[in-house]
Amino acid sequence: MNLQQLRYFNEIVRRGLKISDAAAALYTSQPNISKQIGQLEQELGIDIFVRNGKRIVAVTEPGQAILDIARRILQDTENLRQVGQEFHSQDSGPLTIATTHTQARYILPPVVKHFIKRYPKVKLGLHQGNPTQIAEQVLNGEADVAIATESLTQYGGLITLPCYEWHHCVVVPPKHPLLDEKNTKNVCPGTRLTLAKIAQYPIVTYDFAFSGRGKINEAFEKAGIEPNIALTAIDADVIKTYVELGLGIGILAEIAFIPERDRHLRMIGARHLFKPNTTRLAIRKNGYLRGYTYDFIELFAPQLTRAVVAKAMHLSTLPEKQSSEKQP
Repeated sequence: MNLQQLRYFNEIVRRGLKISDAAAALYTSQPNISKQIGQLEQELGIDIFVRNGKRIVAVTEPGQAILDIARRILQDTENLRQVGQEFHSQDSGPLTIATTHTQARYILPPVVKHFIKRYPKVKLGLHQGNPTQIAEQVLNGEADVAIATESLTQYGGLITLPCYEWHHCVVVPPKHPLLDEKNTKNVCPGTRLTLAKIAQYPIVTYDFAFSGRGKINEAFEKAGIEPNIALTAIDADVIKTYVELGLGIGILAEIAFIPERDRHLRMIGARHLFKPNTTRLAIRKNGYLRGYTYDFIELFAPQLTRAVVAKAMHLSTLPEKQSSEKQP
């Protein structure tokens, strides 16, 4: 048994049980992977895969138990490598952030600029995707940190930390009926805005998996109002584009409206209509963070100091009962 065999096993599962995809990802051949998996099964004395002819169709029950152990071994191996790099070169190495479009477009730019200035030798990468994709990237070791509003707390293999709260707003073209007739500014308080008034117009907003869409649905359902959702998109820029074209009014994150840039739109406050959303940051349990990763986290969310993050990581390693007893 060797690490290479465990990597092959893990990669096959990650690639949907497709040996060809695993071979491509690991820059090797299908016969080599099949041979190594066969040797692993022979040494363990069990089948780790259910097969239909030559095709793998599932992981066996003992195979799943072995997969869990293999992933822990592979993660610990990566942690050892990270420790070595930390002491060999403290200010250089890779750092990959997996996040959504809204975070990458509107929140992260000043953080990234500051970080790169501080750590010019670090190779920083941004992976964009939906919340499920970015959570899985951290779990699979493809990314070091995940940042999103939804879903991260649903993964037991992640440590999630709250970063900041944000609210939704409504955006409309100039002179739209929802605007106060006396309002000539880009931003309107919106205290007179109601869900019933919003529902009178076609709505352009986020796809269900993005940017607090659940809070929007929840507000309308609680009020017993059926909104006219005309179009959904995965990012705020697309929403604003279609609102400018007159296809409807937009509901999006306040942080995605920039008055200086969005001069052809008007924003109406909607904090009184929709519950606030919490953006969270996630890291892998039992992972090892380089010093510059702690610094990136603190740049993004100043309250998440190295001590706070380290404490959360320590608590995640304790038995559930003991961990809850140590919470303040």
